[in-house]
Amino acid sequence: MEVAEIKPLTPREIETELDKYIIGQSQAKRSVAIALRNRWRRQQVPEPLRDEIAPKNIIMIGPTGVGKTEIARRLARLAKSPFLKIEASKFTEVGYVGRDVESMIRDLTHLAVDMVKSEEKEKVEARAKDLAEDQLLDLLLPSVKKEQNTGETSTRERFRQMLRDGKLDDRFVELEVAQRPSSPMIEIFAAAGMEEMQSSVQDMLSTMMPDKRKRRRVNVSEAKKILEQEAAGKLIDMDKVVKKAIARVEQSGIIFLDEIDKVAAKGSGAGGPDVSREGVQRDLLPIVEGTSVHTKHGIVLTDHILFIASGAFHVSRPSDLLPELQGRFPIRVELDPLTQEDFVKILTEPENALVTQYKALLDTENIDLIFDTEAIEEIAKISFEVNEQMENIGARRLHTVMEKLVEEISFEAPDVAPQQIMITAKYVQERLKHIAKDEDLSRFIL
Repeated sequence: MEVAEIKPLTPREIETELDKYIIGQSQAKRSVAIALRNRWRRQQVPEPLRDEIAPKNIIMIGPTGVGKTEIARRLARLAKSPFLKIEASKFTEVGYVGRDVESMIRDLTHLAVDMVKSEEKEKVEARAKDLAEDQLLDLLLPSVKKEQNTGETSTRERFRQMLRDGKLDDRFVELEVAQRPSSPMIEIFAAAGMEEMQSSVQDMLSTMMPDKRKRRRVNVSEAKKILEQEAAGKLIDMDKVVKKAIARVEQSGIIFLDEIDKVAAKGSGAGGPDVSREGVQRDLLPIVEGTSVHTKHGIVLTDHILFIASGAFHVSRPSDLLPELQGRFPIRVELDPLTQEDFVKILTEPENALVTQYKALLDTENIDLIFDTEAIEEIAKISFEVNEQMENIGARRLHTVMEKLVEEISFEAPDVAPQQIMITAKYVQERLKHIAKDEDLSRFIL
């Protein structure tokens, strides 16, 4: 099986990678790491039993801004498999205006095709470069025919070396470039599933129309890129690409379903403006359980796609989901609210820490921004207090607080550079204390 060729990271290695960007939430990291590793483990199981092993889907429960979506984003980079993050609130019940749930499988398949295509391009890259080089030499030396004598051959090889050294990049050549026929835009407003029709009809029209080519005068460096792309396109077997992509989606695809609580019926959930919520759950059920979805690349089976759902569940609870859907998410992980100490760590420890980001941004203006330890603790304290007084938006509060803090420095930076600016606890209090204390003001600003 092609999927088994890629040996993923061990659960401990996955957790270590996630630790670089996400503070705390060790239980959620462990659950996600095990689920990701199980993708590979299943591929090692003998054939008859392999099909019986269903993915252990996960629901992550926790307030906004504690790292649910960040875990998904980072997981997407670690998982060498098709990964799609989508909001459940985008979907509506079949028969209502909006996206149908099957569209996420079509999106995932499209991503997988692009992923496999780029991998195949890398494999044929060297061959494509050689072909493009030969085509360019034919354009640069049109007089040198196939039946070359020794002198002409040495001239061609000399030009080949100059081409590789970039000495001919500024020369201009004329070449024929394929021009994609502009098929008429067809907007379709119809029942669920019809959103694929527009691209399908356009693809059909483009195959019916003759392949138009136009002459372009470009420099050698640009011509090299164009010819390499065309050569790579001819060397790639798209039927093989699609077949591999569908296999990868079916065997190791992962869908992160955010805002799942928005489709959970509150209480009894009878009628009202939320009439389609339970309908979305009913439509999700067969996809999560396992069904076949028609895509423009072929039929995709969803039996072994891993679903990771997440939601704040402020108003509703996981038990408000349909019992059948609950049963398809056997692993529940509760993420902890962030503490003041967590905020200090978030500001300084991750590789993409906010303090690091602002220092790098202002360094482009020759401003050396230095945060002392007390200043960082004060920022964390104010952010935590504002979260306590108003809606708790977790780590996202740090973004609003930091932006307000460095607003004046950012504005003045081009005029006062080069300069070293020290951010102290006193400066933080001067900039933010009066806003944080005035609840009405902080409600609008922070």
